[in-house]
Amino acid sequence: MRILLVDDEVELTEPLKAVLSREGYSVDVAYNGNSGSQLAAQGDYDLLILDWMLPQISGLEICQQLRRTGLTTPVLFLTAKDTLDDRVQGLDAGADDYLVKPFELRELLARVRALLRRSTVLESTSTTQRLRVGDLELDGDNQVAYRRGRTIDLSEKENDLLAYFMRHPGQLLTHDQLHQELWAEGDRPSSNVLAALIRLLRRKIEAVGETQLIHTVYGKGYRFGEIGD
Repeated sequence: MRILLVDDEVELTEPLKAVLSREGYSVDVAYNGNSGSQLAAQGDYDLLILDWMLPQISGLEICQQLRRTGLTTPVLFLTAKDTLDDRVQGLDAGADDYLVKPFELRELLARVRALLRRSTVLESTSTTQRLRVGDLELDGDNQVAYRRGRTIDLSEKENDLLAYFMRHPGQLLTHDQLHQELWAEGDRPSSNVLAALIRLLRRKIEAVGETQLIHTVYGKGYRFGEIGD
């Protein structure tokens, strides 16, 4: 497994690289945003560990750039920013996980293992990109999902919602995050519209006898994936 670590704090990156290397990972290090962005864009890594605040280009900007190009390599943010707004901003930028400095090395290693275990796989061809979580696969370009031999036609909004869920498996996605992802600022519908969209999507991707994938976190939002992911 190849990991790219981008952080300008040498006193952190050197011991962190040593620990990750001892765990069997191949680790490359960049100390500024430009170098980190160039290496990350090559798409040859299984995980990116990005510091939020970097010289030249921030980790947040690197993550946003990669997601705009369709690269779905898991991203773990390391940052001193620990407010709820900061966390939401990081996740909205496309990060998969978030660790606040200072942190215990064993916690970071656990986060790394979890991200590398996740079953989300992006398959890229010259014409299409596909997401997969468990036995569910999404061809977002054609608004079609596949599960256990079934072909599932999706509306545009269902397609967008499912793609967002599948890019963030296991994460709590709040109602606000989902609204921001699916609707422009001036077009935000009532919460009932989102609930109805969730209900329609569930009916399509969760047939009788199939494992539930969309889990309601009451009063907060939703979590996607099989229990235990």
